[in-house]
Amino acid sequence: MKKKAVSIFLAIIMVLSPVVSFAELDVTCKSALLMDFNTGNVIFAQNEHEKLPPASVTKIMTLLLAMEAIDSGKLKMDDKIVVSQYASSMGGTQVYLEQGEVQIVEDLIRAVSIRSANDAAVALGEGISGTNEGFINLMNERAKSIGMNNTNFVNSSGLPVENHYTTAYDVALMSRELMKHSSIEKHLTTYMEDILVGKGKDDTQVMVNTNKLIRDYEGTTGIKTGSTNEAKYCVSASAKRGDLHLIAVILGAETSAVRFNEAIKLLDYGFANYDSIPIGKKGEIIAKVPIEKADMMSLELILERDYFALVPKGNSGNITKEVSCEEDIKSPIKQGDVLGSLTVLLDNKVIKKVNLVAKSDVENADLFLLLKRTFESFITGS
Repeated sequence: MKKKAVSIFLAIIMVLSPVVSFAELDVTCKSALLMDFNTGNVIFAQNEHEKLPPASVTKIMTLLLAMEAIDSGKLKMDDKIVVSQYASSMGGTQVYLEQGEVQIVEDLIRAVSIRSANDAAVALGEGISGTNEGFINLMNERAKSIGMNNTNFVNSSGLPVENHYTTAYDVALMSRELMKHSSIEKHLTTYMEDILVGKGKDDTQVMVNTNKLIRDYEGTTGIKTGSTNEAKYCVSASAKRGDLHLIAVILGAETSAVRFNEAIKLLDYGFANYDSIPIGKKGEIIAKVPIEKADMMSLELILERDYFALVPKGNSGNITKEVSCEEDIKSPIKQGDVLGSLTVLLDNKVIKKVNLVAKSDVENADLFLLLKRTFESFITGS
């Protein structure tokens, strides 16, 4: 795309205290990763691409597909799902669903989020795709679409099975996608809640969240724990303070206490040593460009999405933003068409490019409008 620079319009100078070196972090587990939610930047990593069993951390993908189905309109929170014999037969952690009983989508999401119920996870997946096998295929397709290149799902629960694996980096990717659905947070951070199960809804199951960080760590927003003999103890932990939102992944810790302590260590490190600087909000008008022979003389270009810059505390940072857009833009144009970019630089080094898109549709001008403009230009001499 042919572009021209329009303007450089922002500079932020920051002088902060020195940054702690990565080498000073000693994390005791098989694999670990700390990611910035807003940018996807990796702050710390240890064996992040090692393929490991994730246990119930698997259910992050199950929840992600459920939330995407809801947001797309394919599924509603109050839709009813009939529990299959297969779903009711799951072992491990469960809410003891009965074959043939009916549960609404939201209650199954609650059971997966809070108790990490295997039967609810399978029932939810079957409700989305029709069959368990279809849902597993959907899980793997979605994993590939977000760059989870070292992941293979064999079930939706995380129960031990051959060839079911992921990595700390891939867990962070799917965790980031899930946390884009803000409505899931209320379930992920619920400590204790009841659910009625059984065909007659006569059995009350008390669900207690195994993620102790929701009570013990400031700013925790989720996400999911997991443990089996094969996977040992795992957690994907999300926390937000101000504009800085972090995701810490621990796989293969020896004890439950270790996984939480190590997750806290990573989160503390991130909050102590990094800042998240807002660059712009989705829909913010960044530039106005002329359009030839269109029903409007100019078009506003807006940010395609929210954008933040992750910057280390302690560096002298000069952030600049540069706008570029296409030359000789012509109609017709559809709302959302990419017509430019916002480039963010830190100390003159590009750290991100964000699309600028058309704020509205633009149609071709009719002959009468073109003649009117020509006449007005002649009269005014412009």
